[in-house]
Amino acid sequence: MALVHGQMMYSDSNIERADSLVRQHAPLVKRIAYHLMARLPASVQVDDLIQSGMMGLLEASKKYEPSKGASFETYAGIRIRGAMMDEIRKGDWVPRSVHRNTRKIAEAIKCIEDREGRDAKDHEVAAELGMDLDEYYSCVKDSASGRLFSFEEILEGGDGTVDQPPEAMDNPYSELQDDAFKEGLVKAIASLPERERLVLSLYYDQELNLKEIGAVLSVSESRVSQIHSQAALRLRSRLIEWH
Repeated sequence: MALVHGQMMYSDSNIERADSLVRQHAPLVKRIAYHLMARLPASVQVDDLIQSGMMGLLEASKKYEPSKGASFETYAGIRIRGAMMDEIRKGDWVPRSVHRNTRKIAEAIKCIEDREGRDAKDHEVAAELGMDLDEYYSCVKDSASGRLFSFEEILEGGDGTVDQPPEAMDNPYSELQDDAFKEGLVKAIASLPERERLVLSLYYDQELNLKEIGAVLSVSESRVSQIHSQAALRLRSRLIEWH
């Protein structure tokens, strides 16, 4: 590999290696796509995710450096998820009312937990918002359709933990800010109620789908989705200063 007139030039051996990596790990793209689809609305097409994921895999195959220590599958998984999340960002299918309610729920959770010094209970959040429990659960369900933040990328140690303006890219402290955010996220996850923490671990670490998690916990798939959404909202409330 060499730099010629400002452009990266790849040798035949590097091109062959990249092609081999793409062919070998193509199934990884489908696995990640279908894993994400488990909590996305029907308007999102899995073929679009797979197409964008393949572009992420191709990029990963060209930029991967074994000397950095991470396995290619780990590195590629980050790039694939990032490409898919970019595709999802392009078409925000979530109504503004859902975004507003999501913010309100997160703020209500933070207000209660700051005041009480413990995890906020569902009925307390509903009361804080002036809702009954059914209305609150409906809002929680709607929030599952919206990406609160780039959770997949953050958990995998990927890029883009916080959306930054272009001028921030030259900020020498931006990497430190990202590291601080990741540290804050890890602490926030550790402080979640046990069941919420378990659902996140099974979904993100073990890559089980909602139905499989329901079988582990002996609850319905819809209940798992609700727990996942509540965990995300609680995390948002505890990281609210980063938004």
